[in-house]
Amino acid sequence: MNKEIFIIRHGETDFNLQGIVQGRGVNPSLNTTGKRQAQLFFNRYQDESFEVIYTSTLRRTHESVEAFISKGIKWEQSAALDEISWGIFEGKHATLDFKALYRKLIDGWNMGDLDLKAPGGESPIEVQQRQSLFLNSMLQQPQQKILICMHGRAMPIFPPTMLQKSLLTMDEFPHHNLTLYKLNFAQERFTVELFNNLDHLHEA
Repeated sequence: MNKEIFIIRHGETDFNLQGIVQGRGVNPSLNTTGKRQAQLFFNRYQDESFEVIYTSTLRRTHESVEAFISKGIKWEQSAALDEISWGIFEGKHATLDFKALYRKLIDGWNMGDLDLKAPGGESPIEVQQRQSLFLNSMLQQPQQKILICMHGRAMPIFPPTMLQKSLLTMDEFPHHNLTLYKLNFAQERFTVELFNNLDHLHEA
């Protein structure tokens, strides 16, 4: 069954601005800018005939698609779409220690050590495993036009999973607040129609 899948990152939060590590264990709301970003996305795509909305369990994704949910579109939350866990660093300012660890993790991931993770946190492999379970389930469902809202570090893991690419390519998928990826599923494979698209944020 063919599908059109619109994937967005949530809008901006104050934690984004303040350099506070979010992760899946931290649950802030959108700030004024984030709400404006969500409204601009809705303005552009409100006439799309979405049949189902999937979000993470975290409110910043719920608020980013709230206008669509208010239209009565079927909505499901899935922990499989939650942000990566940053373990002991979540909810704290990105200190020099965290930045050093983050750089070490990124360098390690780029060298193929995808099991690396922050203390008490998750690795890209673990995030991909939960996303793969979600993806396989979603593909079995009857809905054909789908809206997904997820998170900044988890989001770059999802397209490589869908496209059957190595996770070493995950940093080739930028993830600005309220960016859009559109992927189409046909003949048992995904193709990318829109890549890191921000056009909706520049409309009046």
